[in-house]
Amino acid sequence: MRGAKSAKWVAGAIVVALAATACGSGDGGDDKGQKKGSGPAGYVSIDVGEPQKPLMPADTNETNGSYVIQSLFTQLLDFDAKGEIVYTNAESVETEDSKTWTVKLKKGWKFHNGEDVTAKSYVDAWNWYANIKNNQQNSFWFSDIKGYADVHPEKGDPKSDAMSGLKVVDEHTFTIELTERVPYFNYKLGYSTFAPMPKVFFDDPKAFGQKPVGNGPYEFEKWDHKKLIQVKAYKDYQGPNKAKNKGLQFKNYSTLEAAYKEVVSGNLDIIRQVGPTDLPKYKQDLGSGAIEQPYAAIQTLTPAFYTKTFKDIDPKVLQGLSMAIDRDTITKTVLNSTRTPATSFTPPQVKGNQTLDTDVFTYDPTKAKKLIKDGGGVPGNKFTIQYNSDGGHKEWVTAVCESIRKATGVDCVGDAKPDFATDLEARDNNEVKGMYRGGWVADYPVNVNFIKELYHSSAESNNGRFSNKEIDALMAKGDKAESLEDAVAAYQDVEKLLLEEMPSIPLWYYRINGGHGEAVGNVTVDFHGDIELTEVTVK
Repeated sequence: MRGAKSAKWVAGAIVVALAATACGSGDGGDDKGQKKGSGPAGYVSIDVGEPQKPLMPADTNETNGSYVIQSLFTQLLDFDAKGEIVYTNAESVETEDSKTWTVKLKKGWKFHNGEDVTAKSYVDAWNWYANIKNNQQNSFWFSDIKGYADVHPEKGDPKSDAMSGLKVVDEHTFTIELTERVPYFNYKLGYSTFAPMPKVFFDDPKAFGQKPVGNGPYEFEKWDHKKLIQVKAYKDYQGPNKAKNKGLQFKNYSTLEAAYKEVVSGNLDIIRQVGPTDLPKYKQDLGSGAIEQPYAAIQTLTPAFYTKTFKDIDPKVLQGLSMAIDRDTITKTVLNSTRTPATSFTPPQVKGNQTLDTDVFTYDPTKAKKLIKDGGGVPGNKFTIQYNSDGGHKEWVTAVCESIRKATGVDCVGDAKPDFATDLEARDNNEVKGMYRGGWVADYPVNVNFIKELYHSSAESNNGRFSNKEIDALMAKGDKAESLEDAVAAYQDVEKLLLEEMPSIPLWYYRINGGHGEAVGNVTVDFHGDIELTEVTVK
């Protein structure tokens, strides 16, 4: 997810903001019975910026919105700390041929307005999400389902309002027929975009996005735009991740440094990511509240292939730019040893991760300069890197540009956007001037998620607009594999071809470096790098 995650975590595709935040603060609650600055008594506060879109699962694929969506909605299944499937709203998800899947729901689940969660709640929601008329960012995630082309044609109006592959069997059972077999399809169902919807959603989706009614561990209370979103624990929640606190406040800050000061002073409970300025001292400041843990995410530089600079660029040039980046030094100094240099397009925590047999990720100024020259050079000998200035990226972007400049003579400058939402809008609207800072967190723990969702020609999160028919065909072949293991192996072959085409430049793998204050306890991190907010207790 772009800073998003899945199931419990990404997003789907979830795009990492590092800790993309917005502006302002304020506790938004009654002062009576409160601990200092953290909102209503028993609530937990965390720095999470303004979501890019209204709060709808299929229109959210970045981390800020994802955190809120995951608190409000629960899909069929989730993942444990090792990335293995855990059933939440589903009793079972089974298949005999990887093409037709039968879903049985647990009984007794309710939406926050008291409506039963049924098979129809899922089928109707998925059909609406996939319909091209509704313009949902994550509609591509439903493209495996038979009949998707009827509701989401490449051109023109939809031929139907429903995908033929979705059938309601009874109140708590439905089937999913795919166009072709997809052995990892059940893993995809862990992404929050597959959440169900209550009937009230279809009456006025636009209004619903501002005051959503979900089926998750928390129910919506209020959204004070660009300041905070507040949710309270849903007392009748049936899932395994029932809230151990009374509620959450997702609070906006203009910078990571501002949020960090609030944690240190006791006015904020949790910070997801400490900025570069405070990394050298956060463990000393926060003591046992400091958090450091690797998770399934990767940072990249992604060319916008529609720009004059990178349209029809020779991949050798991109390989040369990659070899001009001194990842070891930058991660150890600027990022204070909080990142691990990348050796592939996927992080170590996903099935199918491999160390590619290449020196493209190794700093070598001499070879970098030669590759760039052999590939015809960078047009104008200069390019920009777009990033969100509220996410603590300026320092490392500056260091990357300096490394490239010194190694090759190619000029490189940062192109700062004020916040993550503005950064994403520029990507979505093809307004990136050169490269952009890409970040991706696992929606599901399989290498496919870091390849197909980013580099397939039709993928929504392919914001660099990379397109290669041979690679698309190899992905389609992998999707039709007879087993999960065969699909993973097929996508490993796809990844080797990515190395030749360079749709992005992998930089390093993420590690969460966050922390919490003394007012809360039991702060843990899942494999996506998300704070498991339902587990947090208030002292």
